[in-house]
Amino acid sequence: MSEKELGAQASDVVEYKQKILGICNETTKGTLMETLNIEYVDVGQNFLIARMPVGPAVYQPDGVLHGGATAALAESVGSAACYVFLNAQENIIRGIEISANHVKGVREGYVYARAELLHKGRTTQLWNIRVTNESDALVSLCKLTTITLPKNA
Repeated sequence: MSEKELGAQASDVVEYKQKILGICNETTKGTLMETLNIEYVDVGQNFLIARMPVGPAVYQPDGVLHGGATAALAESVGSAACYVFLNAQENIIRGIEISANHVKGVREGYVYARAELLHKGRTTQLWNIRVTNESDALVSLCKLTTITLPKNA
């Protein structure tokens, strides 16, 4: 393959990523994700990454990131990943269970949530979501189960 062909393929990948991220970010308008300033920042063949700023709007009373805000970030990125990877145009997708093990506090900066599919069933899916800080240290490990139902059901 020539350098020109490789360059064209790379350009196509970048355009595709920008399109997917644009759609994900557009759907947050007027939602909890907009309230929490969640932004989708990267997508790959088997993952979606979102980030959320950490500050007073998502603090517990003692000035550290609230676990509920972390869980909202995790469910948001897992559900969005389900839409991206599992033909959302024909289905309704909902989170039906989430668990979160919080292992590190965060007081400032951004947290990043990376959703990856662990199991793809006909109706339910299991997502692994790692929430990390700006130094890539684990903040929370989350599991999300989603259900996919036909829109016409």
